[in-house]
Amino acid sequence: MAEPLLEVSGLVVRLGRGRERRSILHGVDLTVGAGESVGLIGETGSGKTTLARTVVGLHRAERGTLRVAGTDVTALRGARLRAFRRSGVVQYVFQDPLRSLDPDLTLGDSVGFGITDPGDRVADALLAVGLDPALAARRPGEVSGGQRQRAAIARAMIARPRLLICDEPVSALDAATRVQVLDLLSGLCAEHGIGLLYISHDLGSVAGITDRLVVLHHGDVVETGTTEQVVTAPCHPYTRLLIGSAPTVDGGGMGRAERAELRAQLAHAPNGKVLT
Repeated sequence: MAEPLLEVSGLVVRLGRGRERRSILHGVDLTVGAGESVGLIGETGSGKTTLARTVVGLHRAERGTLRVAGTDVTALRGARLRAFRRSGVVQYVFQDPLRSLDPDLTLGDSVGFGITDPGDRVADALLAVGLDPALAARRPGEVSGGQRQRAAIARAMIARPRLLICDEPVSALDAATRVQVLDLLSGLCAEHGIGLLYISHDLGSVAGITDRLVVLHHGDVVETGTTEQVVTAPCHPYTRLLIGSAPTVDGGGMGRAERAELRAQLAHAPNGKVLT
């Protein structure tokens, strides 16, 4: 595997207060190498976004270790944690760019926000994601959804990150734009040697741009392996259910009876890891 960039081991995260506090992640293990793309897949509520927010220091880990480029994020507090967030080593691309971009700022101001003397860097960042630098003068509401998401990616890339986390980055886009943005992400990460953690419930989108897949179910990693291995020979009932529900992966989808049978198996399946 490529040089370890993100190393997650035995990660336990609990959220909430008092009696409402509950365990979200139960001893998760995950790695992403430099220049490697890893897909984290699972249904809504499986813990995918909680894991991503913990990586960038927005949630505290109760147990386990989490290292980014050699830095133990779980050990950071106060000024050191704020410095880590500002360093740009990890950047986050959100699902909805209309909400993640400030509607009152131009695209150029959003892309260059926090960058000392951005100068030509904003124009270069826009060009790198296939946008005309003239769009820097427009606000998010004045461009298309695909252009907004490209601008959000430019904002992440201008910080020169080592790890890029994309949380459902194409779910709000039409099919044609979705393919363009996926190709863009794959190309940028390969060109710059950036580790990519791609989070989605849509196995069809993830399979096309990832080297490995990690399947998360109710806070547990239930299967992990190369993308080809997991897609062509899934071992866990939950993985088989995800693949069977994604016609873009298997070409035909799965019938209602087959899905019901897998859900019945899943109800009695242990949540331990399955290494393929």
